[in-house]
Amino acid sequence: MRVLVTGGTGFIGSAVVRELIEEGHKVIGLARSDEAAEALSAAGATAHRGSLTDAQSLRTGASMSDGVIHLAGAYGQMSFADAVTVDRQAMVTLGGALEGSDRPLVVASATSMIAPGRLITERDVGDDSAALPRRETELAVLALAERGVRVVVVRLATLVHGDEDTRGFIPMLVQMASTSGVSAYIGDGRNRWPAVHQRDAARLFRIALERAPAGSRVHAIAEEGIAFRDIAEAIGRGAGVPALTISADRAGEQFPLLGGPLALLTGTDIPASSAATRELLDWAPRHPDLLSDLEAGFYFSR
Repeated sequence: MRVLVTGGTGFIGSAVVRELIEEGHKVIGLARSDEAAEALSAAGATAHRGSLTDAQSLRTGASMSDGVIHLAGAYGQMSFADAVTVDRQAMVTLGGALEGSDRPLVVASATSMIAPGRLITERDVGDDSAALPRRETELAVLALAERGVRVVVVRLATLVHGDEDTRGFIPMLVQMASTSGVSAYIGDGRNRWPAVHQRDAARLFRIALERAPAGSRVHAIAEEGIAFRDIAEAIGRGAGVPALTISADRAGEQFPLLGGPLALLTGTDIPASSAATRELLDWAPRHPDLLSDLEAGFYFSR
């Protein structure tokens, strides 16, 4: 297949590009800069200049493709609300270019905050106000299935890890622990976060592109829930600092790189399942789990 990939130079996107090429697909990567275009070319992909706010470039890229994987986001470039709007509109634009063709549109989402306090499954749509923007985006893109697009939502684990990870949650937690001298967890630290290795997530995106049914939600979850205290203790060992409990009202102070809402997430129980995904697509993790990656040491040697 000839596949348009947005976000193909990011941590997850670069692994998706590599996975697709290794499995015989041809990749067109959306590039909004010369640097991105060069990185895509070096990876064996064809660069297509454009951006999420350039609707014509999205339509052109999708029209010349047999399918699309959308991983890019404008988060960090503008306000959260504006980034949500841009992301949603980009998905709808890409879907519009595929309308009536039954070609696949695979988009990235996340499990975080869909249903805090219980195990999140592929059937959940979000029952908390914090999940509203993601729920509305998912529903908008899944509606494209009724217009002849084989749309699939891939929800990523809160923690996507691997030896190429330099800007995700784990590097930030490591940096904050090293800077403050404490690897912190909130309360008893028994709240759980799900995780998946970068390359396992990339393989799921490729499988979803190839054969997931229209209207599917699938979960890139290797570990349903790792106690945050266990994560903090592993980071403490690697960074050479103690792991200590803090109260929830100190989360913003201890986790400044995460900001207010994300800092509070460190004390939230957000486990997620991939049981239905494994049965539907015969997908199973093959790469190291999170604590093994933390014990390997590469997060602390950069």
